[in-house]
Amino acid sequence: MELVHPIFPRITVDPNICSGKPCIRGLRFPVSTLLNHIAVGTTLEQIMEEFPFLEKEDFYEAMAFAALALEERFFELQQARA
Repeated sequence: MELVHPIFPRITVDPNICSGKPCIRGLRFPVSTLLNHIAVGTTLEQIMEEFPFLEKEDFYEAMAFAALALEERFFELQQARA
């Protein structure tokens, strides 16, 4: 059963797809995969060339979804080493 995020309709979750990870539009393409490409410096144009099924709106919605998800989570932090 596919579920759609109420604020971000391009973000879907289905327990039968990618182990229930949030994905782009029900595709077998997790939001985390897109964010990892961005994190290593891949440009939007390069990502869309490599994955032609993605749309520019997917990129922006995935980033907004991730930003909201981080606002709702707490992380255990350690003191930085000098």
